Amino acid sequence: MADNDEPQRDPSTRLSARQVYQSIRYDGEQEMARPLGSLWWSGLAAGIAITASVFAKALLYKELPDSGWRMPIADFGYCVGFVLVVLGRMQLFTENTITVVLPLMADTTRRAFYCTLRLWSVVFVANMAGTFIAAGFATLVGFASPSQLAALQTIAAQAVIGSDWATTLIHGIPAGFFVAALVWMLPNSRGFEIWVIVLPTYLIALGGFAHVVVGSMEVWLLVLSHQLSLIAGVWQFIVPALIGNVLGGTVLFSLLAYGQVRREIDD
Repeated sequence: MADNDEPQRDPSTRLSARQVYQSIRYDGEQEMARPLGSLWWSGLAAGIAITASVFAKALLYKELPDSGWRMPIADFGYCVGFVLVVLGRMQLFTENTITVVLPLMADTTRRAFYCTLRLWSVVFVANMAGTFIAAGFATLVGFASPSQLAALQTIAAQAVIGSDWATTLIHGIPAGFFVAALVWMLPNSRGFEIWVIVLPTYLIALGGFAHVVVGSMEVWLLVLSHQLSLIAGVWQFIVPALIGNVLGGTVLFSLLAYGQVRREIDD
């Protein structure tokens, strides 16, 4: 990993694409160098915090009358977990489809591949564990009231049940792309960070796109309430959503972002 100093930022001007790249690359290199335990606990916290998206959406859905605008308003709750995770600087797997990939593209070595796979695997498992814990509290411990739990299960069923493998994969691509775009825009947000987080994530909810970490919470809710088998939930939703998010965040957005600055950067 390159031992770079953090790029200097002039608050009075908008960052260029090259400066945004350097900022994200710097953050990625710092994350890749973190101890395993730090990555695990940060990923676990992110997994628990991101479930606020499902809770907020379900609570809005429960309180709103049955009408044509019920879901568009309820979808606004989907943004809550992302605000908590991104501004809280927690490790969310889909953020890392760009954050640690930009350093890898600039330093394509065996060690860089190892560091990337190490971070991805630890953070992904930690995120899954965090969403499972939250689903367990809601379903088994009684954290949610019966009416709240019913709303959670309704929201989860709408997102997971009935969607085939290929459709979930395709729906995962825009979700990965929008989260990567969110990360790319943050260095230029300058006090508007919440809106930079809300707009792309609200679009994910409105489009019914598949985000693997938020969706895993919905899968665990259905599994723990015996509405879905574990194998079906993992294979039919988590696996294709994971592939789609990586394709959208890494293969699509990160390559485009790197391509536009490749000739401008000085490795």
